[in-house]
Amino acid sequence: MAQRKTAAVILAAGKGTRMKSALPKVMHPLAGRPMIKHLLAAVDAAKLDRAVIVIGPEMDSVAEAVAPVSSAVQRDRLGTGHAVLCAKDALAGFAGDVLVLYGDTPLLTPETLGRVMQARSDGAAVVVLGFEPVDPAAYGRLVLDSQGGLDAIVEYKDATPQQRAIRLCNSGVMAADARLLFDLLSKVRNDNSKGEYYLTDVVALARGKGLPCAVVRAPEEELLGVNSRGEQAVAEAVIQTRLRHRAMDNGATLIDPSSVFFSVDTELGQDVTIGPNVVFGPGVTVADGVEIRAFCHIEGAKIGRGAIVGPFARLRPGAVLQNDVHIGNFVEVKATLVESGAKANHLTYLGDARVGAGANVGAGTITCNYDGFLKSLTDIGAGAFIGSNSALVAPVKIGDGAIIGAGSVITEDVPADALAAARGEMRVVPGWAKPYRERKKAEKAARKKRS
Repeated sequence: MAQRKTAAVILAAGKGTRMKSALPKVMHPLAGRPMIKHLLAAVDAAKLDRAVIVIGPEMDSVAEAVAPVSSAVQRDRLGTGHAVLCAKDALAGFAGDVLVLYGDTPLLTPETLGRVMQARSDGAAVVVLGFEPVDPAAYGRLVLDSQGGLDAIVEYKDATPQQRAIRLCNSGVMAADARLLFDLLSKVRNDNSKGEYYLTDVVALARGKGLPCAVVRAPEEELLGVNSRGEQAVAEAVIQTRLRHRAMDNGATLIDPSSVFFSVDTELGQDVTIGPNVVFGPGVTVADGVEIRAFCHIEGAKIGRGAIVGPFARLRPGAVLQNDVHIGNFVEVKATLVESGAKANHLTYLGDARVGAGANVGAGTITCNYDGFLKSLTDIGAGAFIGSNSALVAPVKIGDGAIIGAGSVITEDVPADALAAARGEMRVVPGWAKPYRERKKAEKAARKKRS
């Protein structure tokens, strides 16, 4: 028997007024990725065949972010049932099951989605995802029948004291056959205090037809809804905990796991050691055997095998460190290729540059890459030695094996194996310092006396 097709309808039209932001709620990031994309990643990993995002009329940024996933617009916000109906045209001709999800619940796992769809395959006409929160508060309660099937969803305000004592709560996530779901939704009424069409009414309509309904349980953590900055912080903590465990399970050592922050796309090799207070922005790949010392910030960078980074280093987008590179304290690297075995151990800026294999860049060196209008390349050859406190004014090329004297300002190309020193001639005036100090002390005393 062929497996049924599955589609997700993700409700994301909420304004998110409690976020107090011009950014649509579902676009707020968690671990470097908008929360709506976390949910889409789970949908993809669960191997659902397609998805439709229901958005508000002013949410073009969401439609652009989720493309090529289809979007449907809910022009009037008339409740969850109405929102699902807004996806009907986008699913015209679709024969299979529909899974209704919420764009502000980004922590659902593919495994949980798979269990919901399996319950649907096992014969339940409608499947609802439930959970047992520490504080059930005002959640709708899931009332089960004597066989453990779902008998009803009762809103908290309508529940009896006995029903309010039920700890199994409604998450809002629901699965049903597409044709049945849209048929039942067409019969939902809005004769309630809010004048809205509730998705939860589908269960009562299905039970009225004698159709079996089921509940699948999930951990409370997965069903956290993000409606405020505080809840966003809680969700971020959950995702970071997951990412830290993933990193350690895959062979990385985190000296102080709670102080390390990952992006969801961070890729770590085996035997990577990460010190305290390290932050990974999006787009970071780290090879085997790398050591990243404390207080580093890394984004959009690739780090080769055996490299050492930090402490207090910053790798910006376009930084590529090949094998066995050393980037030390207070070194910033941006849009630069640092070839195998090269070193910049302290107090250096490398931007729009190439540092050849085995080169040594001394403390205080900067590549002067920007003239106020354009950025230009600095090319440092293999085995070159750049003396401390040097300024390399791009565009400029330092040949293989060349030596730059400390304190130089280099504005022209330097041939291979040459010595270049560009600084003012040193002048020594014997005995000058002592009378200078005496004169200044007298001047200071006179000022103090006048005041």
